[in-house]
Amino acid sequence: MTLQNTTSKGVYAAVGMCVGGWLCSGLAWGLDNTVHEKTLGNGLKVVVKEDHRAPVVVSEVWYKVGSSYEHDGITGLSHMLEHMMFKGTKKHPPNEFSRIVSKNGGRENAFTGRDYTAYYQQLEKSRLPISFELEADRMRNLVLKKDEFIKEVQVVMEERRMRTDDEPNAVTSEQFFATAYINSPYSHPVIGWMNDLENMQLEDLQRWYETWYAPNNATLVVVGDVRYSEVFSLAEKYFGGLKKSAIPVQKPRVEIAQRGQRRVVVKAKAEVPVLIMGYKTPSLKTVREDWEPYALEVLAAVLDGGSSARLTKNLVRGAQIATSVDAEYDAFTPRQELFMVSGTPAQNKSISELEAAIHAQLEMLKKDLIDDQELSRIKAQVVAAKVYEKDSVYYQAMIIGMLETMGFNWRMGEQYSEKIRAVTAAQVRSVAQRYLLDDQLTVAVLEPQVMSNGATAPVVGGMSDVR
Repeated sequence: MTLQNTTSKGVYAAVGMCVGGWLCSGLAWGLDNTVHEKTLGNGLKVVVKEDHRAPVVVSEVWYKVGSSYEHDGITGLSHMLEHMMFKGTKKHPPNEFSRIVSKNGGRENAFTGRDYTAYYQQLEKSRLPISFELEADRMRNLVLKKDEFIKEVQVVMEERRMRTDDEPNAVTSEQFFATAYINSPYSHPVIGWMNDLENMQLEDLQRWYETWYAPNNATLVVVGDVRYSEVFSLAEKYFGGLKKSAIPVQKPRVEIAQRGQRRVVVKAKAEVPVLIMGYKTPSLKTVREDWEPYALEVLAAVLDGGSSARLTKNLVRGAQIATSVDAEYDAFTPRQELFMVSGTPAQNKSISELEAAIHAQLEMLKKDLIDDQELSRIKAQVVAAKVYEKDSVYYQAMIIGMLETMGFNWRMGEQYSEKIRAVTAAQVRSVAQRYLLDDQLTVAVLEPQVMSNGATAPVVGGMSDVR
């Protein structure tokens, strides 16, 4: 799990154990026909998926705002507001929200990403009105208090120190993205730069809340043992009376063309060196041809699709150049994406040897077609992994919410398996040739520094996400 693009309750976290720094490869999978949608008069979109296997329900509210909506000087606002959303309304005092959910046997949390901020509760199905009442209240009636803000911004700064500033892998990841992107807002960390956190004002949060937190900038997703018509009625009851707002139109902020390889070295106290490589690639929003992102997903799985994938087979077990090596790509982002390869060299092997070995593997994919047996196995693995994820009502809701909030209709999920199965070996080779180019490459290296006693410092571990 990487540590860049999503942070939850002040920490970098994987959404549904899937999204970390980079969103996991292949967000969508086939959703069945029990999904229903309705848009209320105030613009709130409601999407309901019935799943009657257990008497539980997941309710999520997704706002179209995240760190990519921020600019220099105000980074971290979206995540900080996520924290403050638990600090009360006129009707519910601070921390009352969580107490009510817990009292009713549920669990709740929230998370902020590059392109969204979301809040969820998982409850016994009859408790769904409780979730709606609470979320509708804080959608428009949040009370931001100075004393709560002063305490909470200190919490966020401490989280940043523990999870980024004192964690060498996270520092390297942050520096990597700041180098890979120049004018894209994806260059900013979700948690924000420390200087911006130190200078954040309560008035900044108030403006951010009033600007983006409105029913016509949100999607309500419900998955579980419910009837869609009843959910629509409940949504109208609790959310229908909320006033819409004039939502600002975002500037495109398209990343400028890269004109050569970029490299950054990060020196920090760490046990082992780390290599991160990223190639500029299109997403489904920026693609030349609509099959390319799916071919890139298959390409990532060829390299890192389990123990039989090429990077593990050839570099970890075979040549023993690496102790670990991973590849990641995500088609479902609204901006230009990166095809990522990262790893740690084996003992007595150097970063340069690992980088050369990775390049060799990529060159093979540019030169030779994948044989039919390998391609069939990889595509079956990719499709099967997404089918298995449907076992979780929580994860089903996550995918619907992500697709809707990032500008993709949830119906795109139905096409995923079909699109993956249609990928050919020639298409995999074509995207490797077109996009895995040195002039489109950014490289970051974590260079361990020796302490005064001659030893390297241990890598600082993270903590679990708690509220």
